Amino acid sequence: MSNPRAPVDSLSAPVAALPAAERALWEDADALLRDVGCDEETLAAAAWYAVALVQPEAWAAVSAGAPDSLRRLVQGQQQAERVWALHAARDAGGSAEGLRRLLLAIIRDLRVVYLLLARQLAKLRAAVALPEAECRALAQLTRDIHAPLANRLGIGQWKWELEDLAFRYLQPDVYRRIAALLDERRADREAWIGRCVAQLREALAAQGIGASVDGRAKHIYSIWRKMQRKRVGFGELYDIRALRVLTRNVADCYAVLGVVHALWPIIPQEFDDYIARPKGNNYRSLHTAVIGPEGKTLEVQIRTEEMHRGAELGIAAHWRYKESASGDAAYQSRIEWMRKLLETRAEGDDDAALAAELRAELAEDRVYLLTPRGEVVDLPAGATVLDFAYHVHTMVGHRCRGAKVNGRIVPLTHQPASGDRIEILTAREPAPSRDWLSPQLGYLVTASARGKLRAWFRREDLSANLAAGRQILEREARRLAAPDEVLERLPAKLGRKSRDELLVALALGEVGIAQLTRAMLEAQPAPQPVAAPPLPPSRQALREDGGPGALTVEGVGNLMTTLARCCRPLPGDQVTGYITRGRGVTVHRADCAALARLRARNPARVIEVRWQSAPDRAYEVAIVVLGYDRRDLQRDVTNVIANSGARIVASDSRSDHDLGEVAMHFSLRVHDYGELSALLTRLGALPNVTDVRRLAGG
Repeated sequence: MSNPRAPVDSLSAPVAALPAAERALWEDADALLRDVGCDEETLAAAAWYAVALVQPEAWAAVSAGAPDSLRRLVQGQQQAERVWALHAARDAGGSAEGLRRLLLAIIRDLRVVYLLLARQLAKLRAAVALPEAECRALAQLTRDIHAPLANRLGIGQWKWELEDLAFRYLQPDVYRRIAALLDERRADREAWIGRCVAQLREALAAQGIGASVDGRAKHIYSIWRKMQRKRVGFGELYDIRALRVLTRNVADCYAVLGVVHALWPIIPQEFDDYIARPKGNNYRSLHTAVIGPEGKTLEVQIRTEEMHRGAELGIAAHWRYKESASGDAAYQSRIEWMRKLLETRAEGDDDAALAAELRAELAEDRVYLLTPRGEVVDLPAGATVLDFAYHVHTMVGHRCRGAKVNGRIVPLTHQPASGDRIEILTAREPAPSRDWLSPQLGYLVTASARGKLRAWFRREDLSANLAAGRQILEREARRLAAPDEVLERLPAKLGRKSRDELLVALALGEVGIAQLTRAMLEAQPAPQPVAAPPLPPSRQALREDGGPGALTVEGVGNLMTTLARCCRPLPGDQVTGYITRGRGVTVHRADCAALARLRARNPARVIEVRWQSAPDRAYEVAIVVLGYDRRDLQRDVTNVIANSGARIVASDSRSDHDLGEVAMHFSLRVHDYGELSALLTRLGALPNVTDVRRLAGG
């Protein structure tokens, strides 16, 4: 970061010539920046950006002679404006390069963030005069980007107002309802808080502890989020009534905590120590909830004055006391996650991953995990222990073979909770699995970890990637009984120029199993239209049992349908009907060999049918699971089937004790093609399972 007190007297932005609306916006942003103690160069950058918006030639005339640091601050704001415009158009892929440049600008000089947030807050304050559509778009952008960015960088003073204003415009009815609940008996609540403040001050004075005690304002958006997260009503929240205690040092924080717990009964599950284990944005404080006077709940936050300045102002809290904060540990911790994002992008060259990972990093729902040394690692909620390994270090992820959570061995798909202590078990040599790239298997959640893993496989030689991709393609084709002509259509369906390019994309996880199976379905040959015998003109949707809702049969009225037992089609399969004497319409898969023989003998009976949505239906399908026998293998297979939502109709298991092999045949009831594909993938990942596929006759 440049010296925050660098002289900029040689440049004076002509803000007096700004249009009234733009001048009012700049004045509000300028006041916000001054409130947090930003330096003159930052204020000058805000002014020059406002001028550049309406008089670009004025900025162009002076920019060449401006200090480099000032130019970077203005350019950072201009880059952000382009990124926001792309975000508004939901063009995530196209905005990634601009996003990379914006992150680079922020890393070079964190003051860019304060400029962006101050202007956005000023715009949001004035948004009440905008048309409703523009107002909602501005609020949506704020909720998606600006408020989470303020939270991630620890700028609480602006975060709360950004969130409340965005919430007010996006959900006005809910906002007004909570505001009305807060206003109810406000005088009674304030009087009650006043008595608690006096009681706590007296207790602290008796212990000789110097501290300031005040009531703490609650923000409407945070109340609503807590109601949603905990699924409770307004009256069940612990922190509608709250106190904040500011002390001189950390020792006094814990002394105050002891006094609070001695004064009022504690609610144990509501205690959090963010001093010993700070949040990822460097937020530090003690949070506790107690049963106060009259049996009412009360939240108490305890922190030092320095912690409070850091929580409200972020890194700006340091600018008032230091010539440059760029070498400060707090500054480095706030930008470290951005640096990791850019390193991932450079390593994997994946723009889409960068945009996705930024959204994940800005998510407020996060988990705070501990390394064996007690260091805190924060990840998006839902991250796995394998994500944790890649977050610690790329090579730790590549070498990961297992994990312990609080001393207990867990699978790599385990999602730890805040406070868990994670130990990664590693092998000597890196040997990551391509299965980790499959979203269906749930090994990796974060885009950065997937980017690191793709980069590893991208460095593998071409022949290895082609072989791995071919194995994936052949496995899925065998599982789903896809004919050769379907495989020939796949590259075009998946936007690849050649079969080899598709194989490499499969090996690197750029094309997932779900995409592949969906494309196989879409590439199925359409049944050839054949003239049907003259029947009453009508159109009736029929179930397998003759009721409406599962199949639409063209030109047929009042006939029952049955699903052919030779191929057992599923919703999503390409299907064709065959009119059978005495049995109505029998529905076959379009590639069914039995149907081909029937068509050759009597083409006039072939009729067009198609699936309709029938979420309450289930269809029978036959699969086989092959593997090397082990204890509890059949139990594991049946558990996976049960957990998938499928139902076992019949099963048969045969073992070859000499070879140690087992073959398990199942007749299942599944809802659709997608459910079957996901089930086959999970079964194939079980230990000792060597093959799993749908039988050609099922």
